[in-house]
Amino acid sequence: MSTPLKIIREKLKITQTELAALMNTTQATISRMEAGQWEPNASQVQAVLEKSNSLGIDLSIDDFVLTNHSTQTTNGSYKDISGELPFNHRHLLGIQNLSANDINFILDLSNNYAERNRTADRKLSLLTGKTVINLFFEESTRTRTSFELAGKRLGADVINISVASSSIKKGETVIDTAVTLNAMHADALVVRHPHAGAVQLLSEKVNCSVINAGDGSHEHPTQALLDALTISRRKGSLQGLLVALCGDVAHSRVARSNIYLLQTMGARIRIIAPPTLIPAGVERLGVEVFHDMNAGLADCDIVMMLRLQRERMKGSFVPSVHEYFHFYGLDYEKLKHAKSDALIMHPGPMNRGVEIDSEVADDFDRSVIHEQVEMGVAVRMACLDILTRTKNRNVL
Repeated sequence: MSTPLKIIREKLKITQTELAALMNTTQATISRMEAGQWEPNASQVQAVLEKSNSLGIDLSIDDFVLTNHSTQTTNGSYKDISGELPFNHRHLLGIQNLSANDINFILDLSNNYAERNRTADRKLSLLTGKTVINLFFEESTRTRTSFELAGKRLGADVINISVASSSIKKGETVIDTAVTLNAMHADALVVRHPHAGAVQLLSEKVNCSVINAGDGSHEHPTQALLDALTISRRKGSLQGLLVALCGDVAHSRVARSNIYLLQTMGARIRIIAPPTLIPAGVERLGVEVFHDMNAGLADCDIVMMLRLQRERMKGSFVPSVHEYFHFYGLDYEKLKHAKSDALIMHPGPMNRGVEIDSEVADDFDRSVIHEQVEMGVAVRMACLDILTRTKNRNVL
């Protein structure tokens, strides 16, 4: 069904990007409007009417009213030609295979949801009738709750399935689980698993879209996206920023996803950690490596602390927690080497007095840790929206 705004844009002979600029919004929002999911506000309608008047094209407010438009194919069937999404991925398994355009599209829509979530009218019906299953083979409160809230705000039916990691012994068990869930005809599956690659394996066995909520030490794509959204809302752009990732890089899926995303978007990355917590060959990813916090933080725009992943450590990687904080925990003495307006970030949960001093973590002006949590819901709403629509778009 071709919606009014799409027809109007074709009459004006302008692109989605040009229409977004005219209506003072994002291309992602235009896609939603052209798909009939969101409606333009009065000022946006007025801007389009003024543009049409200047071009001598006869438009009125009545032209914005939804009517039943469709295109008949040669065999007599009708094709849905509602707005296509410029995102051609069935799953979100990692950041590494996303382009800058893919990332920008997700961030644009996420920013819209972030603004909407701050209003009283934040409950939507975009995913009404669709089912989202959160399948967590690892314990999680923050990420699972964030995905659950995201799905419910979009109007989806959300089911949480927690599986103790001790019950998953072999890959066959993951496949069996995938086959079982596939028979339930879910529309999206959000999966966290303790082993790298398990989410990819599961995605190959189901018909629905799969979102990786963290697989071992591999990737955590929605965390990197919410971090990018948090930074871009504060700094305006990721291009040219100097970002320090500090702490347990060796076991951190957050670090890997952030390295891929930030470099794709034009940021420079520094890794700051003791040698035991830096993965071998990390320099091949194009990052700078430092073992001294003061030197590594010099002139940084963003300071992102990473949690010590003690549950993934087999052996002793640091002499003691006290000594680790002395050399690598973020306090104001170390922070003074970064830029005066450097943002402080942490993916959570924080170990206060280990990775970060409480005063620094709670710094009202520079810490955006709570904002990261808020942006997480918006990003996950965007991902669920995009992937559930991508699966069925433009089908005869």
